[in-house]
Amino acid sequence: MGQAGAIRDISGWIGFSGDRPPMVFTVFFWGSAVICAVVFAGGLAMLGDGGVLPLHRALSVLGAAALPVAAVLWHVLPWRAGAPLPRRAATAAFLVLTLLLMPGGGLVCLLIVSLAVGNALVVFGLRGALAYAGLAGLYSFALGALNPARSVLAAAVDGALLLLLCLVILVVVVAMVDSHDRAEETRRLLAELEQAHAELERYAARSRELAVAEERARLARDMHDSVGHYLTVINVGLQNAQRYRVIRPDAAWDEVCQAQALTLEALTDTRRWVRALKPLRMDGRAGVAGLRALAESFGSADTGVVFTVTGAWPGVDEARELVCYRVVQEGLTNALRHARARRIEVALDCTPQRVRVTVRDDGEGAPPEALDGGFGLRGLRERLAAVDGVLDVVPAPGFTLRAMVPV
Repeated sequence: MGQAGAIRDISGWIGFSGDRPPMVFTVFFWGSAVICAVVFAGGLAMLGDGGVLPLHRALSVLGAAALPVAAVLWHVLPWRAGAPLPRRAATAAFLVLTLLLMPGGGLVCLLIVSLAVGNALVVFGLRGALAYAGLAGLYSFALGALNPARSVLAAAVDGALLLLLCLVILVVVVAMVDSHDRAEETRRLLAELEQAHAELERYAARSRELAVAEERARLARDMHDSVGHYLTVINVGLQNAQRYRVIRPDAAWDEVCQAQALTLEALTDTRRWVRALKPLRMDGRAGVAGLRALAESFGSADTGVVFTVTGAWPGVDEARELVCYRVVQEGLTNALRHARARRIEVALDCTPQRVRVTVRDDGEGAPPEALDGGFGLRGLRERLAAVDGVLDVVPAPGFTLRAMVPV
């Protein structure tokens, strides 16, 4: 956290903010301007000395007059490409004024010249900055050449050093501008990423609603087929009992008893469907916790349910998690309704690539022809096919239901 805060503080010093220069530029300019003002004040006090050439005296006075004007222009300098013409004219005037500071401002004026190079780069581009750097080097050479106390070689060295300094500052400013552009691009990408994340969350919410609606429609259809079958058989049995009540009363009572038993089965089946219609993520339980709660709800004094987990539950989506839930539910329901099982084992084998759900009981098993006719198994195969899963059924000994659900 401290390192991140330090980085943000540094970026505030060297970053461009809108149309304003980096804070470090402003500090350097005003510090240099104050020192230049002191140097010019001392130089003006020595103008009465007869050893000062008239040209240098005029340049010093001109530089002293240019300093306050440059300070005023600093506030209006543009620091972005494509600035309007009046503000670009302010940059051009600032460049000229910084050159006028060189004769009497001493070495510190070179920093102001360097800042002018950076401003020329931002406003006029690389060609403009190079032209100004070359002009500053030539101007420094000319000043040295006009000074009788300095040789031409020394003047050339002064010009070359100033040109080199301008080029170094040019590279620094290019790096700062590139860093600023990258930061702006990063902020833009982060904003787009946040927007995409919000849209993804809305899409996920709609997908969950759609998955719930599809699951409810599927359950309603299966419930209609299952309960409708029971009601049809019960109705036929009661009609037979009504016909047999006089001529064959014993057969009539058999039909009534059979209808009563089917009614209890239909009631049990209806309760199972009502339980299936409850939300999977009930009371905040999901994943292994939700499947464990489902398995434990089927346990009773007559039937024991053992729930085991191997591996860590992977990040499956809600549709696949719901398929796992239905596999456990169907296996437990079949074991209690048909197998007369005393022990049921529910096992989850989890890897990052898939979840294998196994429901095994010690009951009577089932004939092979019963594997294709049940509503539950047919519905499970449809659900697994929708998520590229596989269902494997072993009818005997006992009954084993095994499903592989890919992540």
